[in-house]
Amino acid sequence: MPSYERLSQLLDPATTVLLTVECQQGVVGADGALPELAKEARSSGALANVARLVAAAHESGVQVIHAIAERRPDGRGANRNARLFRAAERLPVQQLSGTTAVRVAAPIEVAEEDFVVRRLHGLSPIQGTEVDALLRNLGCRTLVVTGVSANVAIPNAVFDAVNRGYTALVPTDAIAGVPSDYTPAMVRHTLALVATVATTDEVLACFKRPRRTGRA
Repeated sequence: MPSYERLSQLLDPATTVLLTVECQQGVVGADGALPELAKEARSSGALANVARLVAAAHESGVQVIHAIAERRPDGRGANRNARLFRAAERLPVQQLSGTTAVRVAAPIEVAEEDFVVRRLHGLSPIQGTEVDALLRNLGCRTLVVTGVSANVAIPNAVFDAVNRGYTALVPTDAIAGVPSDYTPAMVRHTLALVATVATTDEVLACFKRPRRTGRA
């Protein structure tokens, strides 16, 4: 784990953005499309830790972006070129635009200053969405990646961030995947090679600073 001084440098509120990935009711909610993933996100404490990080970001002036995956009711524009997409089409709960399934899930609170970015295609919350342009316009240097799943979207977001020149930071107890032992393996053998890894408490300690009114 990095030192507090190193984390403090990386987590300057003026150049840090917190990204929540697919923390939506239809994914991590009690009645979501993926019960096993939703259960893991909640029982592991990952979803609660995302909520803690979002609340602290609001207090400290760190910008928050919520990345939501959804699809049109007619499915137009959605991918069908992988098993994952074809399986999702058959799930009893669909992530349809405008429904409760694509609302940010409790206990995460969305503030007025947050961005909610929605995508209709692909696996990544960054590639092919507004996120990269927003990060650049916000002066982001460090992107804190949280949410689900450690199987697909989280590593995809980390790789995309690194490839675009951002420093990715992953709070290891604020992401979840299935099965439960897969997440620590993903962190140790993959994410730790390209991102800074820390705990939620370590990130929160750096977020607890006087709020700044402006950004770089």
